[in-house]
Amino acid sequence: MEPQRLRDLYDRQLRHGARPEGPGCRVERLADVVRQTGPAHAWNGVLWSRLDASAADRAIAEQIDHYRTAGLSFEWKLYAHDTPADLGERLLAAGFTAEDPETLMAAEAASLPLDAPLPEGVELRPVTDEAGVRQVVEVHERAFGTDSTHIGRRLLDRLAADPDTVTAVVALAAGEPVSAARLELCPGTDFAGLWGGGTVESWRGRGLYRALVAHRARLAAERGHRYVQVDAAVTSRPILQRLGFLTLSTTTPYTYAGQAGRTAARPPSGRAG
Repeated sequence: MEPQRLRDLYDRQLRHGARPEGPGCRVERLADVVRQTGPAHAWNGVLWSRLDASAADRAIAEQIDHYRTAGLSFEWKLYAHDTPADLGERLLAAGFTAEDPETLMAAEAASLPLDAPLPEGVELRPVTDEAGVRQVVEVHERAFGTDSTHIGRRLLDRLAADPDTVTAVVALAAGEPVSAARLELCPGTDFAGLWGGGTVESWRGRGLYRALVAHRARLAAERGHRYVQVDAAVTSRPILQRLGFLTLSTTTPYTYAGQAGRTAARPPSGRAG
């Protein structure tokens, strides 16, 4: 499929047609905005918008008021093809903070290399319980130097309430967690998302990232999802391009702290993939 047609399919199924990500979350489809609202530890924010210059500032103010009333920080996930063209500037003027941009990439799952070997002595273990989630959090914190407690809580919630929509895996070397990633499945759509890919510094450059992409792409294909997509950091994009991923757009998280005093709970771009 051509990149623009694939992007349009992504917008229709995963943005405008988004379903709640976890317990206590709801997706609201307004006339020109689709947003998710949930608990403070969940991801809260605007998933899709279709605005023109005359309505953009009003829509921004309405979303700020909605999340402020709920006492929540939130994110406006802006894509390069969203309108109006100056929406990012309008968000900054309204008090948002722009995070690092990401590259939206996708590939047909079955067309990817699905047998990337693991480094010698490394095994993959599925994450099914609290102990496994703790290992995922440990990898994330060691790899990126951030407090990832909220990621662990969200993963536990999903595994308990809706296990068919998420799978996570941790790579162990002599029992030590050295890499981890998750696959978010979107029932009723053609897509599955690659998230949370991270490797501790001493194990980088040994093929673990490629192996975890292959492992999750194989699972996605087995479960009936034609495409896998990722919001790729600048370090991940060249690897994904070599594997066959197409660039569909760029996306920038604009965060609004509000009364909650903290930014939205989805990990920054470097934690995707």
